[in-house]
Amino acid sequence: MLDTLQTIVVALATFTIVVAIHEYGHFWMARRAGVKVLRFSIGFGRPLVRWQGSDETEYVIAAIPLGGYVRMADERDAEIASEDLPRAFNRQGVSKRIAIAAAGPIANFLLAILVLWGLFLRGEVGVVPEINVVVPGSLAERAGLESGQEILAIDDRATPTVAAVNFALLERLGDSGTLKLAARYSDSDAVVESAVPIDQWLKGQEEPNLLSALGVTIYTPPVLPIVGGLSEGGAATRAGFQEGDLILAANGEAVPLWMDWVTYVRARPEQTIEVLVERNNVRQSLSVTPSGIDAEGKQIGSVGMSVELPVIPESQQRRFDRGPIDALGASVSRTIDLVAFTFKSIGRMLQGLISPSNLSGPITIAQVAASTAEAGWVAWLGFLALLSVSLGALNLLPIPVLDGGHLVFYGFEAILGKPLPERVQMAGYQVGMVLVLSIMVFALYNDVSKF
Repeated sequence: MLDTLQTIVVALATFTIVVAIHEYGHFWMARRAGVKVLRFSIGFGRPLVRWQGSDETEYVIAAIPLGGYVRMADERDAEIASEDLPRAFNRQGVSKRIAIAAAGPIANFLLAILVLWGLFLRGEVGVVPEINVVVPGSLAERAGLESGQEILAIDDRATPTVAAVNFALLERLGDSGTLKLAARYSDSDAVVESAVPIDQWLKGQEEPNLLSALGVTIYTPPVLPIVGGLSEGGAATRAGFQEGDLILAANGEAVPLWMDWVTYVRARPEQTIEVLVERNNVRQSLSVTPSGIDAEGKQIGSVGMSVELPVIPESQQRRFDRGPIDALGASVSRTIDLVAFTFKSIGRMLQGLISPSNLSGPITIAQVAASTAEAGWVAWLGFLALLSVSLGALNLLPIPVLDGGHLVFYGFEAILGKPLPERVQMAGYQVGMVLVLSIMVFALYNDVSKF
């Protein structure tokens, strides 16, 4: 119950920040354009808190925290006092209306740039992408990659960290053509460049493991079977396990690695396991009976335990220390890359090259927000920046009712010299509303299915 409450609180805080910044962008630009703002609302539905500002704007926090809006004086919505007519939104020039519509997404991008700038100033650390194993018959083997090499670049994009490798591969999801790779051994300056053909790579796959699909594993320290966390009321907790316990054997069989323990437990639902552990340099025996849980129609064992992750040695880490100017440039570049990737992914999803099951809704976002918060404020801020970019980019889609749809209508008005007919705009808004609601329902369905 406590974990659920924490997830809800963190998710609401994350949503609220991103939505508030988006709506403030519209609000700020409307005020600068001389438009009268009637209401600034975070959330929809019944107002929970409201107050009147000295600027004639009503500020509201509403009951449904899944969005927000800025209501401006507009003759199409309600009658306006004669003295306020010059400040009506519909009486502004098309350039001002374009600026107001675009200001929300731009505010989201600026938030991402600001957050990433702060993170880059703090210093960025990543794992060196040194290949441990090349899978026989894989793309990596056909490209000539070998164990001990470091992946330097993919498609001419530098990949100094494992995260950079994953992002470069993510950009080729569902793509066809040639995948270009560059690698070298740590004790050599010779760069080996190669290319391997791909055809609709990983088309339609849900949550693909990109490094596995490439056919490599990255060198990392072995994950020992050390207890890192225990579920409240779980089988391991009831059996007396404690965080920090090193699991040595199960029913007399040695358990050298964490995955050996996981495999052993999963194969024995509802079967008692005699476990030898080492705690504070003292060995002792514990008995645990894994609970049986359903996984894709098959019963597997679970004891409610997580692993203590190993510390990556300094030799396998790569740190980037940037000054204010370099950090700002890197944050702008990263934000542009994320925006471009968002649009590219949407396009490939519409083409059927990326599985629509990868579309996430509020439940998944809430879970990710909570898990990143647990991992620390740095991880949470990174997720906040990513969510802000996603919200800004999605709002720029040319769908009526979204900012991008408004920009399309205003663009036609600028070209034609007059607004599109009212009936055309209304029909567009109705279609747009159906599309947006359909996407939201589908994303929620994906969330529930995964849950």
